[in-house]
Amino acid sequence: MIIASRILKFQNRESEIDVQIDIHMPQLDESDWICHYEIHWPDGKQANFAKGFDSVQALHLGMQRICLDLYMSKYHTTGNLYWDKPGSGYGFPITPNGRSFLVGDDKIFEG
Repeated sequence: MIIASRILKFQNRESEIDVQIDIHMPQLDESDWICHYEIHWPDGKQANFAKGFDSVQALHLGMQRICLDLYMSKYHTTGNLYWDKPGSGYGFPITPNGRSFLVGDDKIFEG
């Protein structure tokens, strides 16, 4: 079950394309909690997950992984992927070792 979604924009030469991010409700899997998510890139869907001790940790780690996936993507490196406006960041929390990659508002609030 999807519990949250965010739509980023990617501006290519011809048009603006939606990049939807879907976060699923964490689920208990034996002894770990797992939070699945998908990023719907212009060239296909990327599905991944994060594991945590409880559902809150799984959700938080999932959002941090989303942030890293966005910042490490080929779409970010073009400078044409954005949430509110180009260069403002994506609004997801990040791990401490990823803070050097942040831009815009992400750098202000997470950096």
